[in-house]
Amino acid sequence: MNISIITVGKLKEKYLKLGIDEYLKRLSAYAKVEIIEVADEKAPEELSEVEIMQVKQKEGERILAKLSTDTYVIALAIQGKMQSSEELAKELDRLATYGKSKIAFVIGGSLGLSNEVLKRSNEQLSFSRMTFPHQLMRLILVEQIYRAFRINRGEPYHR
Repeated sequence: MNISIITVGKLKEKYLKLGIDEYLKRLSAYAKVEIIEVADEKAPEELSEVEIMQVKQKEGERILAKLSTDTYVIALAIQGKMQSSEELAKELDRLATYGKSKIAFVIGGSLGLSNEVLKRSNEQLSFSRMTFPHQLMRLILVEQIYRAFRINRGEPYHR
């Protein structure tokens, strides 16, 4: 299985990089996982609704450019469906069983995802109704993908 995590912006926090690198190393035994960063749109702190839409649209175009037509897309969005770790594991197993070997998880920038990216997604996943920094979501996501593979293989880790 080939998994891409397409995310907006560069990760600067060393502690997050270390955690992500650890899980990517662990995941290499199960799947090819890559993180693809697209540039975030520079914007002032205070934005109008129109400016917010413009920023999300520009970031969305960069995300969409990284997706091939045969990629199954799971967008991380607050309004998405919440799943347990076991449910995510079952979903990844189902996708692999039915020939979806290319999966992309998409994490938007600080303003979220454009409507175009949400429309392109095959499903939307929410980790919580709470808001998390998009940089932290990378670490949470790679850990949950790792956990899913461990669950599916019946290996110890998940408690």
